[in-house]
Amino acid sequence: MRVPITIDDLRRFAIARNFPKPTTLNRALQRMGFVQADPIRAPARAQDLILRQRVNDYRAGDLERRYTSLDVEEDFFINYGYVTRSLQSLMHPRPALRQRKAKLLLDFVRERGVVHPREVDEHFAHGTVTNYWGGSSNATTHLLDAMHYAGMLRIVRREKGIRIYAEHKHEPVPRNAAERRARMDALVDVVVRIYAPLPGSSLSYYVRRLRYAAPQWQKELPGALQRAKARLSHARVGKVDWYWPGDENLDDRSIDEVVRFLAPFDPAVHDRARFELFWAWTYRFEAYTPTSKRKLGYYAMPLLWRDRVIGWANLSVKNGDLDYQLGYVEVAPIDRTFKRELEAEIERMRAFLGV
Repeated sequence: MRVPITIDDLRRFAIARNFPKPTTLNRALQRMGFVQADPIRAPARAQDLILRQRVNDYRAGDLERRYTSLDVEEDFFINYGYVTRSLQSLMHPRPALRQRKAKLLLDFVRERGVVHPREVDEHFAHGTVTNYWGGSSNATTHLLDAMHYAGMLRIVRREKGIRIYAEHKHEPVPRNAAERRARMDALVDVVVRIYAPLPGSSLSYYVRRLRYAAPQWQKELPGALQRAKARLSHARVGKVDWYWPGDENLDDRSIDEVVRFLAPFDPAVHDRARFELFWAWTYRFEAYTPTSKRKLGYYAMPLLWRDRVIGWANLSVKNGDLDYQLGYVEVAPIDRTFKRELEAEIERMRAFLGV
């Protein structure tokens, strides 16, 4: 008789599959498929904080420095970040922009090959537009962003954080309904591999987010969700249905005796509903919360010990060294192993930041 699956089994499974043995940067990217990006540095960007847990000897900024040699592109999947080219090919071509300015700008990029937004602005002097935050943005930047999302342009590199663009060509639009369904199923499989195991409500949430990855096929999403539930591995634990890739099992998952400071967007903690089911407390990203209302801190990073998130860390670089403040849901573990591993993680963070 098979032993029933428990929430402890699912939690250990989630942590073990999220943190395999570290590898090279390109292999880690190919294994993940997508790494969410965020510009806040506290103490480093989210993409770097995510990759440091999965790449040997990773240093802050390595992804941007090595971008041109990696098999990845900046693009929007369920959020903005870095996607493998094989994943990007599943999402495109998205509907192209048809306005005259976009055509003229694309012709300009084709002529130049690679362009800096400043060159485009100097050539066209488009002026300003109102952006999503209610302020004023450079109209050229706004149009470049829109053309990049549409897949008309790609980011070839960054210079001091500024995107440098070139034309981006894609394979023809799939006209066969079966091929469209196959692509949507493949996109669902990618998102499940990144964030599994997922409670049913979260699976639905992530599949709905694929409307940003492939807006041209939004009508395919309900069917893709139903097909996913039919083919994924599934278990009901308590009153919750859980899903994970069909070729993975929950058996023989060992957990390392390691302390980890996790980015707020790390796949291990990204799903806040799952977070509460696993660790029975509420974690919130408070960077955009008024200071007086913050409970954890501006950029509190979940503190993972073995398979438990037991608290959080606020980290910053001050006077050339790492300053850290730790908080705990209950009390800090008192065993020597935890203290040793906590010091080891602090030293790894110092090396990652170069301080």
